[in-house]
Amino acid sequence: MSQQDKATISRRGLIAGTGTLLPLALAGCGVLPKPMPPEQLYRLSPKSTFDDDIPAVGWQLGLEPPLAPAGLNSARIAVLRGELTMDYYSGAKWVDTAPSMVYRLLIESFENSGKIVGVGRSGASLRTDFELRTELREFQAEYIDGASNPSVRVRINCKLIKKPQRIILASEAFESLKESPDNRIESIVKTFDLALGSTMKRIVGWTLKSAVGLHSARRPA
Repeated sequence: MSQQDKATISRRGLIAGTGTLLPLALAGCGVLPKPMPPEQLYRLSPKSTFDDDIPAVGWQLGLEPPLAPAGLNSARIAVLRGELTMDYYSGAKWVDTAPSMVYRLLIESFENSGKIVGVGRSGASLRTDFELRTELREFQAEYIDGASNPSVRVRINCKLIKKPQRIILASEAFESLKESPDNRIESIVKTFDLALGSTMKRIVGWTLKSAVGLHSARRPA
């Protein structure tokens, strides 16, 4: 074997050896990226208990999907750690974007009240007497004044509109602030459920009470 052949074989062996050893070397140094665990999905629940003084009504209500700022129009779980910054929890998401999830739960809450004949999306086949427009202003966990456990703030602005005249009859803001018992994401999600449930309960009661007097006045004697 010539000296040139020996050199060629030596280079090939070196390349082959490098290809085998490089992953082992990287693994030994901890360089190889570790696969990220899948994000855990969380859902919230509709409200199913209400005050006894909510009136039963015979009219139908249409709901518009909530408006929301871009930072909240996401499936990621928002958190405020500073006065002027917004972040999201890693490894956890809602099953839907926050406005879509709140919209579905609010419709289910009206249905669970058992006090209204029909409720559904505005503009669908449902012929509605009133329309409820909502805006999701706050829907985040907050570490207030550097607290170790967050509080969850939910605020929804509502406008009750008479159809078909499209006149605003009443408007109200509903807010709930609940403190999480600890800093675990499961506890924080449960606190979201409590805060949103409290807010939806008051929205259902306010809507039915606000509209019932006017609708009765419209009906012929």
